[in-house]
Amino acid sequence: MSLDTPQTEIRRERLTAHEAIQRLEHERASRLTQLRAIGEAGPDAEEQVMSAQKATIKRVLAQVEAAFARVRDSSYGICQNCSTTIPVERLEILPYTPFCVPCQRDNA
Repeated sequence: MSLDTPQTEIRRERLTAHEAIQRLEHERASRLTQLRAIGEAGPDAEEQVMSAQKATIKRVLAQVEAAFARVRDSSYGICQNCSTTIPVERLEILPYTPFCVPCQRDNA
């Protein structure tokens, strides 16, 4: 460790818009790839499993698109329920989440 390096790491409050967009684009690309794979699975795939997977992927994709809208209107990273800042660590794991952990628990 350098003498210039502070002992405690500075914790960022929010992701930058660029970081958020990169994470959201990755999530969107992943979900679209999953949907294409399901579409290519063909008639031999179990219909119920595929239907459930497809519905889940579409739901997450809608959440990703909503997160892009929040980036555009500068509300990204703010809990839609209590208006507190969503921790960066949570957004790094779930970049499309609209809620902080306590509010997510309450909405579950």
